[in-house]
Amino acid sequence: MSTAIVTGSPPVGSSLEDDLRSLGFGVRVAADAAAVTTELAAVPAGERVALVDARFVGHVHSLRLALTDPRFPAAAVEGALTAQPEARGALAHAVGQALPAGGPEAGLPDALAHRLEADGVALHRPDLGVLVATVPADADIRTKAEADVRAVDDEAVRLRSAVKSRDGFFTTFFISPYSRYLARWCARRGLTPNQVTTASLLTALVAAGCAATGTRPGFVAAGVLLLLSFVLDCTDGQLARYSLQYSTLGAWLDATFDRAKEYAYYAGLAVGAARGGGTDDVWALALGAMVLQTCRHVVDFSFNEANHDAAANTSPTAALSDRLDSVGWTVWARRMIVLPIGERWAMIAVLTALTTPRVVFYALLVGCALAACYTTAGRVLRSLTRKAKRTDRAARALADLADSGPLAELASRTLGRTMAAGTYSAPYWALLATAALFVWPLVADTVGTWRAVPQAVVYAILAGVAVAHPLKGPLDWLVPPVFRAAEYGMILALAATSGVPGALPAAFGLVAAVAYHHYDTVYRIRGGTGAPPHWLVRAIGGHEGRILAVSIAAALWHDQGFTIALTVLATAIALTVLIESIRFWVSSGAPAVHDESGEPA
Repeated sequence: MSTAIVTGSPPVGSSLEDDLRSLGFGVRVAADAAAVTTELAAVPAGERVALVDARFVGHVHSLRLALTDPRFPAAAVEGALTAQPEARGALAHAVGQALPAGGPEAGLPDALAHRLEADGVALHRPDLGVLVATVPADADIRTKAEADVRAVDDEAVRLRSAVKSRDGFFTTFFISPYSRYLARWCARRGLTPNQVTTASLLTALVAAGCAATGTRPGFVAAGVLLLLSFVLDCTDGQLARYSLQYSTLGAWLDATFDRAKEYAYYAGLAVGAARGGGTDDVWALALGAMVLQTCRHVVDFSFNEANHDAAANTSPTAALSDRLDSVGWTVWARRMIVLPIGERWAMIAVLTALTTPRVVFYALLVGCALAACYTTAGRVLRSLTRKAKRTDRAARALADLADSGPLAELASRTLGRTMAAGTYSAPYWALLATAALFVWPLVADTVGTWRAVPQAVVYAILAGVAVAHPLKGPLDWLVPPVFRAAEYGMILALAATSGVPGALPAAFGLVAAVAYHHYDTVYRIRGGTGAPPHWLVRAIGGHEGRILAVSIAAALWHDQGFTIALTVLATAIALTVLIESIRFWVSSGAPAVHDESGEPA
């Protein structure tokens, strides 16, 4: 429930009260200072309250942006101010300082807004663009303001603003032109973004089921449904922006369902390939695609967190990138080359309908590999040529993304502290750890045997050395993606070389469970709440502990036992991580994270 208090006496013919009611506010009128104080005190402390100047002239969407966005405790435009329960105390204090002795309170909302800012309250002031929000001083100015309101269609503005400001080529030109209208249709029927997100997930799961049939009609249906799922995926965010329905639960759903949909579809393709003739086993390709895609995202997340609050960016590479953005065609070429979710899902859908699962995965692996090389090379160049220093917050975020467990922590506190911290020492030790994990077992052909277990121990020790010092070097953001590639790659290698029936599908489930934990960590950090609790990281072993556990399982069981071990480990990790994740994201302290960065998904 929300209450709007109109201060002063509305002019004859004013529709302000009707506009406020259309936004879900109960309306009260306070003509003088005493009435304002009384009405404010009468609004329950747990409700949102708004103060609106009776002379306000503007678009309804201006009021919507200022008064209904749930992400901001306090917000204002000229002539209107709102405070959610967490800001009500500051508002009450400001009222006591800003109210004059008597007389009409037509200018009170603006006076209170300035007082709140003077008191250090973070007051959100939305960018209105061409929308109007003003308090005219006389009749002539009011007439002009009303004409300005009539000259701009605020519904058209609202529809345009529902679309992400920066998106991929396919999404911008093939989805958003009509999905925004679908978002409006959903809003007018009372549907919520969470419901649309859930519908997108269910549609993708049905698509995965169609792909799993292994028939050409099934593959065609799967491609069509995957595109429909993507349309709904775009619609949920547009609906959230159109109706300002942001929520912590929506943040969690939006952050995780994209990955669940894509990886479930990979599994459906793998099952379909096996059923279509029963001879094409593409589980290794499916797992490889998931590993590559997840590692790409970790590169994005790690680089962005390393530079999230950098004081300056003096990189010539960044300057060149900015200049290229001024040339129209290069903008879209550079957005497409990274194969964002729109282009990726369109490619998967079309190839599913027209070719075979094996061709789909080959195209996906090649496309994602090229995209990964392009983005990683550019970010390495930026990092080598920029002069800004990494902050403590960035170092903490990178350490959390590294996901070190008890073994790496022990090595960090002992051997790691004796090593000097050089400019590039952290990525050097991380790469050396990965080499120790892969190179010798592959050369000596000891993968999956007891002789490979010591290499897993060496990996844990060197991984601990890599994170022994704060990750503030220019390339230290490479440490988390190197660890992810090592862990996921080792699980893939052990399952693929084991020859045990069912090992690859079980490994697919294990990597999916661990990847969920890593995505969950990213979105918690993005929301400013920090990484998952330390006990959770310890409970699931850290990346080095999981590598050691899988290595021992591969050496201990050479038959169906290995598949069972992978399945048990995947189930245990999934349940542990999901229970804690759900507890956090439905709690009152969870952030309303919505990805407006335009980074490829």
